[in-house]
Amino acid sequence: MDIVLLGAPGAGKGTQAKALAAELGLLHISTGELFREAARLGTPLGQQAQAYMLRGELVPDDLTIALLREQLGQPAAARGVLLDGFPRTLAQAEALDALLAAHGRRVDRAVFLDVPRDVLLARLSGRWFCSGCETSYHSLFRPPTQPGICDRCGQPLYQRPDDRPETAARRLDVYLERTAPLLDYYQRAGVLVRINGDQPVE
Repeated sequence: MDIVLLGAPGAGKGTQAKALAAELGLLHISTGELFREAARLGTPLGQQAQAYMLRGELVPDDLTIALLREQLGQPAAARGVLLDGFPRTLAQAEALDALLAAHGRRVDRAVFLDVPRDVLLARLSGRWFCSGCETSYHSLFRPPTQPGICDRCGQPLYQRPDDRPETAARRLDVYLERTAPLLDYYQRAGVLVRINGDQPVE
């Protein structure tokens, strides 16, 4: 089973993807996490991607598709994948179809987490992460006991550059402009499922 999880930044794709992948026994592929890890390691691909992410822009298709091709070649992907953050453009959707077809597979479901823009902005601009153990916090929904300090390991918290309010607003604008047509694409393919993402995680 191959599933695409769609939704704007802050819609909860990562949270839902981890739970769904574990429940269904699928490989969870988050292009955002892969790019952040590549940037942290200072790989050439990571450095190229980081420049776009810091500006709140989408990483170009050729970089993203190269990363995904590598991931789909892993043995762990043989049982199926749950894609979180990909595709984000029609060109990426078509490239994904081609990559899966090469393995005799296709997108079985495209699940869209639908969340209002004002809720998305509040979610994004309140996210913080521990610089030591990467535990996530939120200033509104899950604040740390002591402001700016991780409850688990005591290290300082940081905010990703792409979660700052001005960058978050730009990310949403880019999403609406370039990613929304994917809904029509998967609707026409008969695999789109819409879910109200403005409710409790469970």
